[in-house]
Amino acid sequence: MSKNLDFLIQNLSRSERQIVGRLTTPTKIQNFLDEIDYSIEETNRCPLNVLRDRMANCFDGAVFAAAMLSRMGYAPLLLDLLPNGRDDDHVLAVYKRDGHWGAVAKSNFSGLRFREPIYRTVRELVMSYFEQYYNVAREKTLRAYTRPLNLQVFDKYQWMTCNETMKRIEQRLSKMRPVRLLTRHMMNNLSLVDERSCQSGLLGANKAGLYKPQHKSR
Repeated sequence: MSKNLDFLIQNLSRSERQIVGRLTTPTKIQNFLDEIDYSIEETNRCPLNVLRDRMANCFDGAVFAAAMLSRMGYAPLLLDLLPNGRDDDHVLAVYKRDGHWGAVAKSNFSGLRFREPIYRTVRELVMSYFEQYYNVAREKTLRAYTRPLNLQVFDKYQWMTCNETMKRIEQRLSKMRPVRLLTRHMMNNLSLVDERSCQSGLLGANKAGLYKPQHKSR
C-alpha cells in the first residue's frame, strides 16, 4: 500500500473504511459514483472529501476512482476527454487489465461513465465515448484527448486527502499535448444526435450542471 493510500485509510471513520473495503472491483467503484450526487460546485474534492460529502463532479469522481483502483494494484491514471469549446471536458480514471483498457467515471450523462476493459488501445477506448459525447444542442463535441496521467507524481502533495492538490492535477492535465481525433472535413460533416438518444443520455442528469453553449457551432 502506498503512503498516500495508507494516509487516506488512517483518516477514515469506521463506516468510511467499511465503504472503501467494499469497493473491490472497478464495477463497484462505478456503482458508488453512480449513487452519490453530481456536484455543480466549482470547488473540487479530493478522494477523502468525495467519500465524506457523497458528492463529486467528473474530475472529483475520476480522481476518487483512481485512488480506489490503486488499492487493487492498478496505476492511478487519469485521462481527459477534450471537446470543441462548446462543452465541458470529461475526466476518466482508466485502467488496464489483461492488456486491454477500461474506464470508471462520474458524469451527468449516462453514456459517459463505465467502460469494460475490452479496448486494445487508449484511442479505441476514447472513441467508444464519441457518440455519447454531446451538448444540450445535440452537437457531438469530442475532439481530442490527453495521454494517461499517473497521479503518483502528485504523491508528495497528498492528492488523496488534500483538496488543494486538485488544482495542481487540473493544471497538469491542461498543459498536456492533446491527441486529435477528427479532421476538419469530419468535423464539418457531423450530424446532430437524434432527440431520443439525447434524452436517454440525460436521464437522471442534474440539469443545473449541464454546459450551455452560447455561440454558433463550428
